[in-house]
Amino acid sequence: MQKWSSLLLAGVVAACVSPAFAEEKSESPLNHKAKSISGQDVDLSQYKGKVVMIVNVASACGLTPQYEELQALHEKYADKGLVVLGFPCNQFGKQEPGSDAEIAEFCKANYSVEFPMFSKIEVNGDNAHPLYKDLTTADTKPTGPGKISWNFEKFVIGRDGKIAARFAPRTKPSDAEVTETIEKELAAK
Repeated sequence: MQKWSSLLLAGVVAACVSPAFAEEKSESPLNHKAKSISGQDVDLSQYKGKVVMIVNVASACGLTPQYEELQALHEKYADKGLVVLGFPCNQFGKQEPGSDAEIAEFCKANYSVEFPMFSKIEVNGDNAHPLYKDLTTADTKPTGPGKISWNFEKFVIGRDGKIAARFAPRTKPSDAEVTETIEKELAAK
């Protein structure tokens, strides 16, 4: 009996640490959890099968008007499978100093934001959220791997859960390259 128990335990341990399991865990940045702006735990894997745009946002930045274009993308493509996810961050010029409640109110009042917003996080450094640690180490086009450079850097995750593209902060959500990437990923089934 003890021999069977040991074999069973060895099989369970092997399955848990096998390379296939480890690869599956790291294949998608959506294998993480984050807190919504209202404080609920959100498993980002619920967005697998959709096209996801992940953006680090700020309320007091020269690029803040991009919220309007992000909301427009949400309205135009949500029914086709796009989800925009906003992650407030105060690491760049302290341009997101508010509380989560203040950020949510600002976004609703000024830009009628309806897409999911998350609790304020760090995107660079030792305290970077694990989602951003995955995003910034991936070799993405057209920007490539590396630290987040400023507010409103954008990542597009395809329906397959893999990073399809990374766009610099000044690249507007309405830029042709961004919308072409989104439409290409939405067309993939």
